[in-house]
Amino acid sequence: MEQVDSAAGYAGDLLPDEAWALLTRQPATQLVDVRTTAEWNFVGLPDLSSLGRTTHLVEWQNYPSMALNPDFVASTAQRLEASGAGKETPVLLLCRSGARSRSAAIALTKAGYAQAFNIAGGFEGDANAAGHRGVTNGWKATGLPWRQA
Repeated sequence: MEQVDSAAGYAGDLLPDEAWALLTRQPATQLVDVRTTAEWNFVGLPDLSSLGRTTHLVEWQNYPSMALNPDFVASTAQRLEASGAGKETPVLLLCRSGARSRSAAIALTKAGYAQAFNIAGGFEGDANAAGHRGVTNGWKATGLPWRQA
């Protein structure tokens, strides 16, 4: 596992299967889904029930305005602390395709989290030639556990 990549401003990117392996191998590892309430409700959620854990849901941008959530770091820190996670605990961040979660990883790193990782490809991944997500890359396309909300 990498330490903070000073050029990137966060611990780095993990592919979805690498993120799942870390969640499986290190029970303290936390998953934070930074998408919007609408995405959680209509697209689905990563399912960590087989690991005896849940995904933390904290919007990076508030729906429907899509303004940055000014309480993101504080809300995330509160949830992580309630789960027993400290600033050295690996924190995996997930959004639709990996852009918002990268920004969230940078914000958490600035707040002192040493192992804030972005999940490359996100939950749905990139759109294919037909404009459909969830089939090219990302959590769903990799075949990792998820559920419809």
